[in-house]
Amino acid sequence: VCSSFATGPRQYDGTFYEFRTYCLKPSKMNEFLENVKKNIHLRTSHSELVGFWSVEFGGRMNKVFHIWKYDNFAHRIEVRKALAKDKEWQEQFIIPNLPLIDKQEFDITYLVPWCKLEKPPKEGVYELAIFQMKPGGPALWGDAFKRAINAHVNLGYTKLVGVFHTEYGELNRVHVLWWNESMDSRAAGRHRSHEDPRVVAAVRESVNYLVSQQNMLLIPASFSPLK
Repeated sequence: VCSSFATGPRQYDGTFYEFRTYCLKPSKMNEFLENVKKNIHLRTSHSELVGFWSVEFGGRMNKVFHIWKYDNFAHRIEVRKALAKDKEWQEQFIIPNLPLIDKQEFDITYLVPWCKLEKPPKEGVYELAIFQMKPGGPALWGDAFKRAINAHVNLGYTKLVGVFHTEYGELNRVHVLWWNESMDSRAAGRHRSHEDPRVVAAVRESVNYLVSQQNMLLIPASFSPLK
């Protein structure tokens, strides 16, 4: 009886990903990135950095986006406690960087059950597409959304890095991280996808459950594990 009311596959794996977005004060972007590059080793000694990007297009300027991986919530609690006691991290990163930051946002996300985090074959550019779906969870829109994503993957013009759903933040939100060799290859691939009847059919089905969507073009930082 209970399974008939389930909103999606059960989350057996405790691993989750923290999405952090920082909006920097105008003219402070380069100073912030240089400081992060110089001191990021102090932070990654506590937990794993998946990727760190500057936002090139899409929304507000002077913005960075980064993803951190945790084994479970107990792991994150331990990391935050350790960082609070790390004087080197506090003095070399937190104190000088806080005055440069105008706004901070973060979400807790899980990878969807049918997706694994993939590493691109070489350096390139990334696109984060954010889909706000209708209330109801994956039981309502999950299958249609999966078909739409796979239709793009099967066309081969872009590489899927990961699909994440929000656990804390805006609920019924799905984040899709794509990789492309360049901005121009991304544009050319999008044109092809719009002309492919398989993609068009899958997207038409999925948009029945869509409320809104947005995207950002991301440029990986020199110290980002995902390049």
